Amino acid sequence: MTLPVKMAQDMTEKELLKMELDQLKKEVKLERQMVSKTAKELKEYIESMAAEDPLIKGVPEDKNPFKEKGGCIIS
Repeated sequence: MTLPVKMAQDMTEKELLKMELDQLKKEVKLERQMVSKTAKELKEYIESMAAEDPLIKGVPEDKNPFKEKGGCIIS
């Protein structure tokens, strides 16, 4: 965990060590999994959701809140 420099300067060494210890206590409780297993699951999830992904298939014009409402005519 990193703190902004100003915040870290205002804390005593004891306070910093206590924060680090608290963070390590939280992290030790996390369930660990092998990257090879989670990467495969993540890839399968992404591939299964690709058909619904607006970044891949686009947004229909009638549902696009950012489409141009009209043009500008200069005469």
